[in-house]
Amino acid sequence: MTFDEYQAKAITTNLTKQDQLQELMQQVLGLGDEAGEVLAIFKKWIRDNNADIDLLDKANVAKELGDILWYIAVVAHDLGVSFDDIATANIEKLRSRKERGTLTGSGDNR
Repeated sequence: MTFDEYQAKAITTNLTKQDQLQELMQQVLGLGDEAGEVLAIFKKWIRDNNADIDLLDKANVAKELGDILWYIAVVAHDLGVSFDDIATANIEKLRSRKERGTLTGSGDNR
């Protein structure tokens, strides 16, 4: 499945609203919420399991990452952006940074 195929399937499960701005904001906030759930899993894993990789609930992390993927696909759709284009541009940016030795550091324009 390509990213665009996933995006097309993801938007069929979206509950659309009349107000496009309200829907977009709900999706963006949902993306942040799901990212926070991933962070919480790792926080509890460190706190309760001393960061033992064998005790990390990888299935739960994968489920939450899937939710993040869905939100990214829907937000991109709401903005009229192809998910394939996002993935391609991101890999190109990272490839360029690696070639130029700027993967480390900070700032978007390196």
